[in-house]
Amino acid sequence: MAIYHLEAKVISRGVGRSAVAASAYMSCSRIYNGYDGVQHDYTKKQGLVYEQVLLPPQAPPEWKDRGILWNAVEEAEKSKDSRLAREFVVALPVELSKEQNISLISEYVKDNFVADGMCANFCIHDTDGHNPHAHIMLTVRPLDKNGKWQSKTEKEYLCVKNGEERGFTSAEFKAAQADGWEKQYQYFVGKKKVYMPPSQAEQQGYERASKYPKSTRYGRQNPITERWNSEEQLQIWRKSWADISNKYLELAKSESRIDHRSHKECGIDEQPTIHEGVYARRIEKNGGISERCEINRQIKADNKVLREIKAAIKKLLETAAHTISSLANALEKLRGTMIHCRYVINFADKWKTAKTTEAARLKIHCDDYSAIIAELKSKISERKQKQDEKAKTPPIKIFKHEELTQIINELSEQIEELRTEKNTILANLNTNDIQTVKTKIDDIQKAVPVMERHSNESKTRLDNAQKEYAELKEQAQNFDIDELYDLRRNIRPQVEYDTEAELYEIYGVSFSRGIFNTAKSETDNSIDGAEIYSVRRQLENYKQWQNEQKRENHQLSHDDEDELEL
Repeated sequence: MAIYHLEAKVISRGVGRSAVAASAYMSCSRIYNGYDGVQHDYTKKQGLVYEQVLLPPQAPPEWKDRGILWNAVEEAEKSKDSRLAREFVVALPVELSKEQNISLISEYVKDNFVADGMCANFCIHDTDGHNPHAHIMLTVRPLDKNGKWQSKTEKEYLCVKNGEERGFTSAEFKAAQADGWEKQYQYFVGKKKVYMPPSQAEQQGYERASKYPKSTRYGRQNPITERWNSEEQLQIWRKSWADISNKYLELAKSESRIDHRSHKECGIDEQPTIHEGVYARRIEKNGGISERCEINRQIKADNKVLREIKAAIKKLLETAAHTISSLANALEKLRGTMIHCRYVINFADKWKTAKTTEAARLKIHCDDYSAIIAELKSKISERKQKQDEKAKTPPIKIFKHEELTQIINELSEQIEELRTEKNTILANLNTNDIQTVKTKIDDIQKAVPVMERHSNESKTRLDNAQKEYAELKEQAQNFDIDELYDLRRNIRPQVEYDTEAELYEIYGVSFSRGIFNTAKSETDNSIDGAEIYSVRRQLENYKQWQNEQKRENHQLSHDDEDELEL
């Protein structure tokens, strides 16, 4: 089924990554990086399904070549810890075809990023045919109308006027200066350095301590960049992915839907459980539900209800032989017990099938996760080794440095890919703790025989209830069958309602009305109740019709006599 997974990353030199290397890796291609002189070759990598570069209208058309685009990004960033690009990794719906997923990701990228002025490079991967996902690389600098990079931030000077302090950019300061605003500089006041405007310092005769005016620490962020980097914008992008995915799922006539919100935001609350054992407590502590605890809760509640029903039936049976009312109550109560038992049996069968299938699926994901973790540890260790080797290599060995840089970059991209795969698996499992999943598998395996025993106990109770029902039917021959039927018909709705309420109290949100209706049908078929009541209803309708005919004939005869008298 479709899952929601959107992972947002930043490609930064500060963590040893390169925009060129990242693009080459996800597109399984070879691109030369002019910034560090390294050739990134990933042509042997497998799993690429589709790739495309999308540009806003003002971007240079030659940037359609991903190599030219990302080299232009690398060239624009001068700092050794520069943020080079933004990366999104999204899980594509397995319900959609390749062509539908291409349309889906293309529309999402165009509407949310390219239309907002970003250059986008996206690739679709699917290595095993069961995990389609897309990597989206986005530029982080806005473009002006001429296709030139804008600044991420601009110097902002803190100026004063009449004791008020306000920030101005270089472009704004000329007009502000004409209005009386002054920049502030550091001056020596004794042994201290104090910021003040030149006009004040000259009156006091203070010596300037620095030529740099007072400014904000990080400058004023480009408003476009500020919006792109905001948490609010990220939430918009996240919601948009859910909305457009659901649109395509609906068009494909799939019932699957995804939701970008957390369970808490969706109003989904966890059901209370019984804490049993160290592993169960650990699962509950992490926000999960232990299968054993859940089943034990159901069993305990079920046993309590059935004990109460048994006591009530026993009391009714003691008086059933003496009154027709007690007999009707006892028969309907036994019918309710049979419905209850059949529900438990049918629920257990569906639960066993669903949970064993789920455990097998979880086992596959856990095995994949373990393999990825082992490979990830190996790659991280190898990268650390190469970094240490590069640090010890003399600068004069240029080619060796380039070789090691290439290897380190390749390892960095492989590490990022493995981390993405790891996060995708965790997203599929809807958890951040793989141990919780392993414990859940163990819980399911141990809970299956418990549920089977509970089902077998319900089968025994069902057999006993059917025998008691048959015995009461023998007693019913001593009473008026019409009166007994009328009494049972009046009692039945309340007994069915009580039985349903009891089951809902036991199973909570797991209660299935479909299973309940099936249990009713099976019960009526087993005791021939449905057929008997159908025949009885036909007889009643026939008798009613006969009585109506008699009344009509009687009225007609009176009318004829009246006409003769006239």
